[in-house]
Amino acid sequence: MNPYIQSLRLRTLPLSVSGIILGSGLAFSYQQSAISLRQWLVFALAVCTTLSLQILSNLSNELGDTLKGTDSAQHERDAYGLQAGTITLDGMKKMIVLFIVLSVLFGSALILTAFGDSLARGESWREVGVFFCLGALAVVGAMTYTLGKHSYGYYGLGDLGVFLFFGLLSTVGAYYLQTKGLTTEVFALGAAIGLPCVGVLNLNNIRDMHNDRLHGKHTFASLLGPTGARVYHTVLLTGCLALCSAFGHWWTLCILPVWAWHLYYVWTHTERLDKQMPVLMFSTLIVSILTLF
Repeated sequence: MNPYIQSLRLRTLPLSVSGIILGSGLAFSYQQSAISLRQWLVFALAVCTTLSLQILSNLSNELGDTLKGTDSAQHERDAYGLQAGTITLDGMKKMIVLFIVLSVLFGSALILTAFGDSLARGESWREVGVFFCLGALAVVGAMTYTLGKHSYGYYGLGDLGVFLFFGLLSTVGAYYLQTKGLTTEVFALGAAIGLPCVGVLNLNNIRDMHNDRLHGKHTFASLLGPTGARVYHTVLLTGCLALCSAFGHWWTLCILPVWAWHLYYVWTHTERLDKQMPVLMFSTLIVSILTLF
């Protein structure tokens, strides 16, 4: 596989669009009229924006861990480009700049498309300003998880970042851009889909716990320890289904057998946890879709 494509970590991308699908789907299901061309365009731009941010996060994570030496002795997964020596630091930095530009372009187009009519009437300037600030924060958040002197992923805050950006902000933001309104249910479901998104990061951190501790990377999983991190993992997944069920989205319980098997594997294995990453990523996407029924 091309080393640059490998470093994009394509298997993480379905997870990143879960909140967009959920927020947009809720907005579409609550309206009485047919979905307009502009609404489909807003949805498409939201997907492109979040994919660009996810890839930016993946590339920045690889660069940050490489510069700090954290990826120097990873045995639980295949080495990515920088660790394997198939990508240079200069090449990785150029890729990061490319996806910063794409995130800004797609994000700007998304905001201007969503508020185009209001802006033409001289309205919604405050909302537009808020979304541009949130977009800038998302770009910075995507880059500084492990990159930089004060990367928040090394201080146990990565879980919070994933919950906020790929759970709440993704779902609530997508819904607001379509409806220009908010509901308690949307916040709750945004939190619900954010929990298994955090679970993916937690699973990654359980896998890398020993190596992370050796290199001073204090993830939330490493702070909890092996047993505590698995209890936390269980709470994340059951919390998601509990929140969805509390608002009457019973179809999400269809994923229960898959997650029960997944949790059994996580509790009974200390190695090869990487095999469970696609299971949790794609099942989270399925949950976001089941929530719409």
